[in-house]
Amino acid sequence: MFAVLIEMAVNPQNFQPQDVQQTVSEIGEQELLRRVQQFCPAAVVGDDAAVLTVTPGRSLVVTEDVLVDGVHFSSGFAQPVVTTSAADVGWRAAAANLSDLAAMGAFPLGITVGLGLPGAVPVAWVEALYTGMSACLNTFNTPIVGGDICRSPILTVAIAAFGEVLPNQAIRRSTAQVGDAILVTGLHGASRAGLELLLHPERGEGLQERDRLFFIRAHQRPNPRLDVVPILQKVVAASRYNASQERYPIAGMDSSDGLADAVLQICRASGVGARLERHQLPIPPAFATWLSPQQSVDWVLYGGEDFELVLCLPLELANQLAASVPGAAIVGTITADLAVILGDRTGTVPDQVLTLEKGFQHF
Repeated sequence: MFAVLIEMAVNPQNFQPQDVQQTVSEIGEQELLRRVQQFCPAAVVGDDAAVLTVTPGRSLVVTEDVLVDGVHFSSGFAQPVVTTSAADVGWRAAAANLSDLAAMGAFPLGITVGLGLPGAVPVAWVEALYTGMSACLNTFNTPIVGGDICRSPILTVAIAAFGEVLPNQAIRRSTAQVGDAILVTGLHGASRAGLELLLHPERGEGLQERDRLFFIRAHQRPNPRLDVVPILQKVVAASRYNASQERYPIAGMDSSDGLADAVLQICRASGVGARLERHQLPIPPAFATWLSPQQSVDWVLYGGEDFELVLCLPLELANQLAASVPGAAIVGTITADLAVILGDRTGTVPDQVLTLEKGFQHF
């Protein structure tokens, strides 16, 4: 089985119904359900719905992401190009939802999985998908508590994630204040670089192998920043800003659609603007010997799928958080001007107005 899964990760389109591996249509719905339920706690599956316990006094946080073959990943079933193994699809699907919970300051309770499958998909691919999901979820003690499977012409993974947060500690996009520092929890552009290397390996000529592997892993196995949430809460609790205030002093979201998108969305929701400093952007060091300065900036701002947190908070808190989270950096400031500007304090590059149009849009 292990050898088969490795081969599928490299070339899943070679797996046809006549292969030794069974397809989902061959084993049928009930057997497929039995197999995937092995990835769920026995106590919470088997009924029409899962029953989750929320800690008294906490709010329930719910999010959902839909990943479609050929749009969010390339399994080889919808397109000839393969960028993502089944296990990596599972990891990324889980990570995207856990990242949304982290962006709200919430801790995960569980997820449900909705799966649309063409009948010719090998059962081994589905099992590898759930193995990847479980590997990501187990890092954060998060169970799969249910879901649904149906026949579909396009392979689709829809995940709903559930978390909990104290009501006065929820992070929202709409509470950024003029003067707040803008902090990111890590590098940006790495996932975009990994996708480029998967689609066009020859374009990474000259990259050191460790950098190549770092970028590919950043694309295939991003880490949701749930680790930042308790650190952030501790920093706030120890400061003059405390959870008893009506306004929690943090605004933010994750950067799944790019750093520029996150800042623009926060500013739009909060009725403010921002100035980002070009020299403070979280650019991977390997970009310097691989990409032009402008392409580096473009991938950092608009590459997407880095799943870091973009937080707006008072400067003293931002400095403490940056000192406590390796790789975190302050990249700008919230302003009263409604525009979002990428500036260069050296004056070498003219100021640039950032817009949503340059980033990824489904429609």
